[in-house]
Amino acid sequence: MPVYEYHCDKCRREVEITQSISEHGKGAVACPKCGSTALRPLVSSFFTQTSRKS
Repeated sequence: MPVYEYHCDKCRREVEITQSISEHGKGAVACPKCGSTALRPLVSSFFTQTSRKS
């Protein structure tokens, strides 16, 4: 499952939330630290793995 990074405007922390793609699409996410829904998504790098050799 993908890990999404957010910044909470209420507690001013960066949090990582593991969600399925369908859960992320619904947009209903709360901060695990304070429970606020005032989260902004952060731009982050990603990792991918293929079965082919480079």
